[in-house]
Amino acid sequence: MKRIALLGATGSIGRSALDVIARHPDRFHVHALAAGRQVPALVDLCRRFRPRIAAIADPALLASLAQGLAEHGLDTEAVAGEQALTAIAAAPETDTVIAAIVGSAGLASTLAAARAGKTLLLANKEAVVMAGELLYRALAEGGGRLLPIDSEHNAIFQCLPAGFDRDLAAAGIRRLVLTASGGPFRDLPAAELAAVTPTQACSHPTWSMGQKISVDSATLMNKGLEVIEAHWLFGAAPDQIDVVVHPQSLVHSLVEYVDGSMLAQLGSPDMRTVLAHALAWPERIDAGVERLDLLRHGRLDFLAPDRQRFPCLDLAYAALRAGGNASCVLNAANEVAVQAFLEAGLSFPDIAAVVETVLASVPAAPVQDLASILECDSRARRLAGVEVSRRLA
Repeated sequence: MKRIALLGATGSIGRSALDVIARHPDRFHVHALAAGRQVPALVDLCRRFRPRIAAIADPALLASLAQGLAEHGLDTEAVAGEQALTAIAAAPETDTVIAAIVGSAGLASTLAAARAGKTLLLANKEAVVMAGELLYRALAEGGGRLLPIDSEHNAIFQCLPAGFDRDLAAAGIRRLVLTASGGPFRDLPAAELAAVTPTQACSHPTWSMGQKISVDSATLMNKGLEVIEAHWLFGAAPDQIDVVVHPQSLVHSLVEYVDGSMLAQLGSPDMRTVLAHALAWPERIDAGVERLDLLRHGRLDFLAPDRQRFPCLDLAYAALRAGGNASCVLNAANEVAVQAFLEAGLSFPDIAAVVETVLASVPAAPVQDLASILECDSRARRLAGVEVSRRLA
């Protein structure tokens, strides 16, 4: 019986994970659930899964969470704040932590789980992008294992040889190929991008995701962050990681070997496949996913990404090549710019422009510790805020 802490329980990854968990009560027990601000949704999940602990990230909502649990007669303990999240991630009562908190907010708890030697199912790509070096130090210190649950990186993981240890040359691998749907604007003329709305940007053609990741998919920043993540997860140099647009979203990524072989992982675009794989690894279990009917789909298309219309992809490669804390700067500036697009009227093309300006303003420096990463994150956010204000003036 695997004992699970799920951080980010009310998001799309969390809901998919709980669907898989519910199908296998003989295999999985939910010890703790955590969410950001959605108290009613978290209480409802507690009613269904009866965890020992429920955490809400915003301390101002602790009383509301406790009241909701009491009203339903639940003996689940209510806790709140970042320290509570990190305590849950490191708690001895669990062996598996699903890290699905969106953005930099999930960094501290992800590192705590790694240091505690957990099996870490990682959906929070920002933790790797911001602090990949720190994460792998923590994994080495704690003796835990990281299993990726981004669909693309999980696909690569499934195509790797047994015993792979972040050494592409030793495994006979030439390159990794990440697939991208291209987002909702892949065929939209460049002149029309300035007028697109948040609603349009969040209407992903194949995946059901939260707002932030949907916008990142539309700008191709999500794929850029995945390039950086692939570097850390698999030990790949920037020129060993390629991106292709695959509109059908059936091939989730590929691994090319030096003998000319190319292995691909295919499946219906449903995150439950990924989560079932990681939760049960090295076994396989039913995920409740619709079987892939190749005859119904009929064709698989692959296209080069349009780097002129979607410059965020190249900005991510540039940050990876710069090294040090440049990826942290990239991530922070992007989070601020995306929020401004969603809430304040920043134009879609200006997301990339803000990120580019902030990247040019902060020289890359070595990653030292969590405090230095958080200071870099804070500085980049301040600069991004200034640039957003200038563009909205």
